[in-house]
Amino acid sequence: MLALCQQALALRCGPPMLSTARPTPEPAAAAAADGGAVMQGEAAKQWLAERGIVRHDMAPQDHDRAGYRSEPVRPKVGGDMPDGPRPGWFHVPAPGGSETRYAELKESLEARRADAGGTKLATVCEEAQCPNIGECWNGGTATIMLLGDTCTRGCKFCAVKTDAAPEPPDETEPWNTADAVANWGVDYIVLTSVDRDDLPDGGAAHFAQTVGLLKFRRPELRVECLVSDFAGDAAAVRTLARSGLDVFAHNVETVERLQPMVRDRRASYAQSLAVLRRAKEFGNCDGRRVYTKTSIMLGLGETAEEVLRTMRDLREADVDVLTFGQYLRPTERHLAVVEYVTPEQFDYFRREGEAMGFRYVASGPLVRSSYKAGELFLAAMMDEDDERDAEQQQQQQQRGGEVEERALGRRSSDNLDNRTPAAAAAEAREQRPQPQWNPELSVKAQ
Repeated sequence: MLALCQQALALRCGPPMLSTARPTPEPAAAAAADGGAVMQGEAAKQWLAERGIVRHDMAPQDHDRAGYRSEPVRPKVGGDMPDGPRPGWFHVPAPGGSETRYAELKESLEARRADAGGTKLATVCEEAQCPNIGECWNGGTATIMLLGDTCTRGCKFCAVKTDAAPEPPDETEPWNTADAVANWGVDYIVLTSVDRDDLPDGGAAHFAQTVGLLKFRRPELRVECLVSDFAGDAAAVRTLARSGLDVFAHNVETVERLQPMVRDRRASYAQSLAVLRRAKEFGNCDGRRVYTKTSIMLGLGETAEEVLRTMRDLREADVDVLTFGQYLRPTERHLAVVEYVTPEQFDYFRREGEAMGFRYVASGPLVRSSYKAGELFLAAMMDEDDERDAEQQQQQQQRGGEVEERALGRRSSDNLDNRTPAAAAAEAREQRPQPQWNPELSVKAQ
């Protein structure tokens, strides 16, 4: 399930991380202040342990795996949390500044809500009070939540509202979303939602219509959809994968062993892998290219080998982009955090992922599924691929022209494409295949 409302997204996007905890004291300095001898080694560790302080930089280090755990742990609801205050690497600067893109987007949102009589276009960024909101909005990225705020599943890491029969979707939402986003000036938009097992297609057509309208209004806009597994329905996956989106994202969430402990019983490791594999197969047709993306939470008791095995499975499914983030418990009624993973350990998995062949790996304590999606390589990667395709097409045309010249015994240079690769790529983006229907001619719900 996707953590997508203000309470639930304490996990996905995290609560404000501006901790007021005091810095961890140095045992040597504390001992000197008390008039004692400077402590080192085991004495220093004992001094910290007596005061309930965990120092990750004093943990035993495995140079191959950055000290990541090798023994599996089963996470529990109501289990013990890690000792000591939350580590300092969760601190982030507050967003703001009157002349920033963040301020412009926030003002635009508020104005649109006023024009709509208070009707709220929900951004995950605001609903979750995400700590990365300033960085993402200033970078030209925003995340929109579709299909309401009530989920049909009950995962143990997520605090979203649940109900077997949520309110029906707002049939005008795709138009309202496209109207708003078209005026924002963002470069990259992420559409996401709760699980909707009550709908025949899980909401795939609703997503596809929203994507089609966005692309119709702004063909150059990059669109990512972070979606459920659609209960494994291949037809629903096909509907969205061929809608014109750029990135099909679905989160596997955790390693295979922990799936039944972490996710709803209707979700499964094999089902998520199959969805990602099918999305790539269905999306890459008729001249289109679809990128696939997934995310894994760390800190739930998984071992390094389990994480690496999951990464290998994702590569076999041809997943392009992988993100790692720290699991954070939304409430005491959810799974306890087993451990806070260090930045060094996150970096280890980043290096391993790059070596395995992922196109991009974002890995860090504050990284989330849609964290700075537009600037964390994705948009640049797509532009680069478009330019390379255009250059290859231009070379093929030139080779074809040369063959024709030899066959006809005359020059035909006037028929060759003399555009630069960048210009050809820009024109190719303008001529990308669009949905078969014209969404502006579809009838809105009355």
